[in-house]
Amino acid sequence: MALVAVTDHVFPDLDQERRLLADAGHELRFGSNAASVEEVQEAVAGADAILNCYAPMPTEVIRGLDRCVVIARYGIGLDTIDLDEATAKGIVVTNVPDYCIDEVSDHALALLLSLARGVTLLDRHVRSGSWTPSDARPIHRLRGRILGLVGFGRIARALAAKVAPLGFRVITTDPFVHDEAVRQAGAEPATMEELLAKADVVSIHAPLTPDSRHLIGAAELATMKPEAILINTSRGPLVDLDALRAALAEERLGGVGLDVLEEEPPAADDPLLHRDDVIITPHAAFYSEESLEELQRKAVEQVIEALAGRTPPYAVNADALGGST
Repeated sequence: MALVAVTDHVFPDLDQERRLLADAGHELRFGSNAASVEEVQEAVAGADAILNCYAPMPTEVIRGLDRCVVIARYGIGLDTIDLDEATAKGIVVTNVPDYCIDEVSDHALALLLSLARGVTLLDRHVRSGSWTPSDARPIHRLRGRILGLVGFGRIARALAAKVAPLGFRVITTDPFVHDEAVRQAGAEPATMEELLAKADVVSIHAPLTPDSRHLIGAAELATMKPEAILINTSRGPLVDLDALRAALAEERLGGVGLDVLEEEPPAADDPLLHRDDVIITPHAAFYSEESLEELQRKAVEQVIEALAGRTPPYAVNADALGGST
């Protein structure tokens, strides 16, 4: 029997994990959501496998894992885990890259439409007693507008397909996707500079790495059209929020939709919370009842595969480990 520790989670319960692990002859352990490095170290002590959501798993945590064979992330991004250290320790790391493609692309589209059509702004004005369509000026026709996708993975491609019937022209920049693959998916390749300068809406779909932190900063915001909309449903630190606050204060952006922030939740006095041209949702783009069920199931299935000595299908460092656990 192997011991599977859960560092933290955001789910109603862990019944599905317990059932699947018990069927495979393993035990699940969860006390409470760990937040600090010290709490994570305590939560994973003696574990043969780990399920991780948002709790940090830096070098000092992973170096103390003497029995662990797999760390399975509840999610797509891997920025909570020191992947290099895990690989050096021979620990397979997995994610679930395909569980919320529809949800996140739908959410990005919802933010886009709410801002472009002034939906949230007009609702606020109506509730305050106004009944004036021009409260949301200027609103432009969507057909013929340009959507710029920063990153062209699964979610960005799903969004591209969803905006096509609305008449958007889609351009994208992604150093890991060949131009021909971009064209086959119905988009046009562009450099980052071209995308920022041309796009009426910029939607971010890039992973968070040391190199991509503040991918959108003061220089990038200055390149964008003053009426452009910026959307981020990926990772908060991809956008320099100080630079974003300054651009908004100087009226150099048309609107902003954020599902993720550098610090979550934001401080009550954050100026972003008090602007009519900003929509903020609480890191909820991934959520639907169906996506949660799928995420929990697929994450624990990776653990069961690794504990059986097989390479999990979503192992991100399988090649570095020689293709087997």
